[in-house]
Amino acid sequence: MLQLRVQLDPHSGFCFGVVYAIQMAEDLLAERGYLYCLGDIVHNDAEVARLTALGLRVIDHATLATLRDEPVLIRAHGEPPATYRLALENNLTLIDASCPVVLKLQNRIKTSYDKRERLYLYGKRGHAEVLGLLGQTNDEAVVFESLDELLTLDLPDSLTLYSQTTKSTDSFYAIVRELEARGKQVQVNDTICRQVSNRDEELREFAARFAVVVFVSGTKSSNGKVLFEVCRRINPRTHFISAPSELRPEWFGATETVGICGATSTPTWLMEQVRDALELL
Repeated sequence: MLQLRVQLDPHSGFCFGVVYAIQMAEDLLAERGYLYCLGDIVHNDAEVARLTALGLRVIDHATLATLRDEPVLIRAHGEPPATYRLALENNLTLIDASCPVVLKLQNRIKTSYDKRERLYLYGKRGHAEVLGLLGQTNDEAVVFESLDELLTLDLPDSLTLYSQTTKSTDSFYAIVRELEARGKQVQVNDTICRQVSNRDEELREFAARFAVVVFVSGTKSSNGKVLFEVCRRINPRTHFISAPSELRPEWFGATETVGICGATSTPTWLMEQVRDALELL
């Protein structure tokens, strides 16, 4: 049996936007026994399964179009205007748990669109938040996932740059520097959530303190992918898992220190399960 010294990262776990959405869902489930949710409430299968057991019914946009006279939760990622128009047509009661940071970004990008600015959005194509942002621009903003991709485009001399809230701050400003170095006039809108970006520095410090790091996240989480790479750059012995069952004893020496951390979409209870499983190895 290994004698690991295990510590949880006190800064990991749900961001305030996800906490707000889940608390709202739990309250409504306790009150009425079921609740429709448009898309996964958080990009973590274990947490979605927990809430599904309480009565949460996860639906897609096609199913939403068939509902009438029902309450539907809008998750923290936000939704495009078309969703709100459909709700009015179908007499749906939307319980809007959109993250305030995302709502602010939606308003800003809509203002830029109304001014007819040339809009470029650094984000994951097809991500729920990105789809909501695109909806503010009549799907006219250009989405790109990397600097290399952006530089393949025929860019205007002047452009307005936005970012999905969970992207890397370092990567965003590297894009800004490269565009300016190429003589482009860039109207920069740093719309990255600081609760996410501040975790970059916190995780660098955390990952450096341990022999091994176990990073817990759902595979669908964009934030999880970013923060995992932050840890792995500092500590190459960082392992990505989504459940305690994915732990491997061969990752650890007999008496090593192990740090457990996670994404803004990772529930604390899941990291605690990982800790408990490590202590039994």
